[in-house]
Formats: sequence, C-alpha cells, structure tokens
Amino acid sequence: MPSGTALDFTPAVGDMPFTPLQRELLARAHALGRDRFAARAAQWDREASFPFANYEDLREAGFLKLCVPTAHGGLGADYATYMMVAAEIGRFCGATALTWNMHICSTMWTGVLADGIAMTDAQRAEHLARRELHFQRIVHDGAVYAQPFSEGSAAAAGRAPFGTTAKKVDGGWLVNGRKIFASLSGAADYYGILCTEDKGDEHPDARDTLYISVPATSEGFTISGDWDPLGMRGTVSRNLAFKDVFVSDAEQLMPRGIYFKGAQTWPAMFFTLSPTYLGLANAAYDFTVQYLRGEVPGEPPVKRRQYPTKQIAVAQMRIQLENMKSIFARAITEAKPNPTKDEKLRLYAAHYSVMEGANDIARLAIRTCGGQSMMKHLPLERLYRDSRCGALMLPWTAELVLDRMGRETLYEAGERDE
Repeated sequence: MPSGTALDFTPAVGDMPFTPLQRELLARAHALGRDRFAARAAQWDREASFPFANYEDLREAGFLKLCVPTAHGGLGADYATYMMVAAEIGRFCGATALTWNMHICSTMWTGVLADGIAMTDAQRAEHLARRELHFQRIVHDGAVYAQPFSEGSAAAAGRAPFGTTAKKVDGGWLVNGRKIFASLSGAADYYGILCTEDKGDEHPDARDTLYISVPATSEGFTISGDWDPLGMRGTVSRNLAFKDVFVSDAEQLMPRGIYFKGAQTWPAMFFTLSPTYLGLANAAYDFTVQYLRGEVPGEPPVKRRQYPTKQIAVAQMRIQLENMKSIFARAITEAKPNPTKDEKLRLYAAHYSVMEGANDIARLAIRTCGGQSMMKHLPLERLYRDSRCGALMLPWTAELVLDRMGRETLYEAGERDE
C-alpha cells in the first residue's frame, strides 16, 4: 500500500494519524479478518477447537513475526502498532486475537519491552544472545509460543510467587508445577512459563520469577483437562503439568530476575489483552447497525432503523464505543517504561473501560436487535459470551484494576497507615 493511501474502512481503534507501516498492517489484518476469520469463527466456538487455519493465515501474512525487530527478520512493529492490529483481528475472531496476543507477547516482552528495562552489561549481553534463538524459531520455522500465567493462586495477579518452580542444574533448569487456563494448549510449539526459581530454601520470592520457554516435546510435560467454557472457546486453555522437565539455559526468555523488574518498569505489558475486546465491541456495534439497516448477509432485508428506541440505543452504543476508543488510543500512545502516576492510572482506566465496556455494548446490542440476535447462526450471541470473559482475565481482572486504582490513588509509594 503506498504511504499516502487512505484506508477504506475505519479501524477498530478509530481514526488516528497512522504511520505508513500501521496503515499497511491494519489493511492486511482487516482483509484477513473480513475474508477468512469471520466466516470460521462460529466453527471454533461450536467445537471449542483451536483456530489452526487462522494461524496458517497469520503465518503466511508475516503476523507471527509482527513484533520481532527488523534486524532479526521481523516486521518491527512497536507496542502501539501491535495494539492497533490486535484490535482489528479481534473484530473478526476473538479467540484468534486473544491467543495471538500470547504469542506476540513472547516476542514483544523479549524485544521492545526488554530494551527499556535496566540490565547490567552482562545481563544485556546474555539476553541479546538468547533472544536470537527464539526470534529465529519464529522467523524461519514459523514457531508458535504460548504464555501461560494462571495457577489458581494470587501469583498471576502479581501478589505471590508462582507455585511452578525451576531449579538450576548443570546446563539448564528442572521445571516442576502446573498451569491452568493455558491458552494454545496443544497448539503451541513452545510454552513461555513464568515460574519461581527454587533456591533450595523455604522462602520463595516473586523477585526470583523466571521466564523460561518449555518445548512442547519435552519429557515430563503433559496437557490434561476438558475445555468447555462460556466464551473464548477457541483458545483451548487446558491444564499444563511439569514433572522434572529439563530445559536448557538457552530457553530463558529473560535473564534471572529481569521479569519482575520488567513488570515494575512496563505496566503496559499487561494491557495487551484489551485490544481483543475493543475489537469485539466494534463487532457488536457493526452488527447492530447492519441488522437495523436490513443489511446482514443471508438475512431478510427488513429495516428496523425507523424506531426511535433503536436509534437511541445505537447512539448510546456509539457514545460508549467512542469513549473506549479515545482512552485506549491515549493509553497505547503513552505506553513506555516508568510511566507517571497519571499515565499509569489512565492505563488502568483504559483497561477497565474496554473490558467492561465490551460486554456492555454486546448486551445493549442484543437488547436492541431483539430475539433474532440470540440465534447461533448470527454472531451476536457469541460476541456477547466472548466479551464477558475479558473482565475475568488475570493479571488485571476488573476487580483487581479497581483495587489498584483506588490504592495507588490514595497512597504514594512507600506510604503506610500507622
């Protein structure tokens, strides 16, 4: 696409002063979603099966290497660019966008985010050497990385050490533990595990969190459990278990102790789940407009736009959607290491607004479109179920975000009540 060419659609993030690369990537994502992902979304939802066909398309389009630096053969997308593109994919298939986020974060955290984390010279050299291995797996082999967090404890929320541990041995690490809600289970080639270094004492510390890649073929690694949830069914987020799984030193995605420092430095690293849900909100709004205008493909061309109650509902949906887009756009353009207090609070507000707002818009869409919208041959009931899942996702659930915002507003760093 020539650098001066305007997009022929309004992206899910709204109208912004896009760079030529952003316009090109948004156009590519929109075409993939419109022409391929949208028609398949019902299948992944119905079967609770992983969208392998979509991943072949993502691989062919170069999107698996979106955030790999250009020096390593990737597309070199920065944080804001990824967030824009992810929202566009979420507009057409939430499960694809959400799982793609896990893969992309494996490259973004080790790439542009790691570049903004303070390291010693030795740590930096170690990291630059090791990330080359992971980048090349993706660029040359088309490898897919997962990123399981949850364990059913406070660890994924950042309030306790991970129960999954890694013990240093000659040439590598022995990993033991389990993960739940592990998206891409059975589909990923590598699993980027967050775990606590086992130092042989009885005092595990969150500052000793390790970020290590476990190959899917590793001995002692197993996947179990059923997957039959309310929504986001195509993520196939089953349980992972690690029993004395040996991984080499080269599999470290960050040097020892750097993940914890990164979480303190780059809070926006946990905002990357939200573009999926901004895309879903757009999809619910888009469908409502089509439906009321009698323009849904395959449906009778019955217009319902003449009713004032429908017009008011669409106006309310658009107002909320514009608010969500505005705060989202502000947050992704402000994202950087060591944000100010106001920037961090705005980031929390953006995450909460999108995660709760997506379901609000889907709810209003169903009420406005009426009983026909509940039929499974139409996408709205799936969008509603998918959109409900966002506010439940760690590490920033809606409840935890409200807790953080209130506490960090009323307490400065280091303040305590006597």
